[in-house]
Amino acid sequence: MYTFRDFVGIVAELRSDHGCPWDREQTFETLKEYLASETQEVFEAVDNRDMENLCEELGDVLLQVVLNSQIAAEQGLFTIDDVIDGISRKMIRRHPHVFGDVKVSTPEESLALWNEIKKREKAEKP
Repeated sequence: MYTFRDFVGIVAELRSDHGCPWDREQTFETLKEYLASETQEVFEAVDNRDMENLCEELGDVLLQVVLNSQIAAEQGLFTIDDVIDGISRKMIRRHPHVFGDVKVSTPEESLALWNEIKKREKAEKP
């Protein structure tokens, strides 16, 4: 079974000098339509309760995330590790009821806390 690291390496190889011409010419802008399309296909799989297709479509969305991250890495902007670190930090920050000492009892309280933290974070950004 392939790992996430294997997959990141596969995408890097596709973008390499001896990789796939189509993959090499992709940019953030050219990939936008594919991310939108793949996301729509995830919605359809969920609506149809088609778990086999959902698994495949989530892989296609993951490809878009990794491919965009690879392009960013090539440009010295950020890496997939930065993406993973950022989302991990966000999940911990926005779930103090799981990773801290805040208490919530209901899904609604959890969502309200998430939104409160998100609003505070946005206000603190320059």
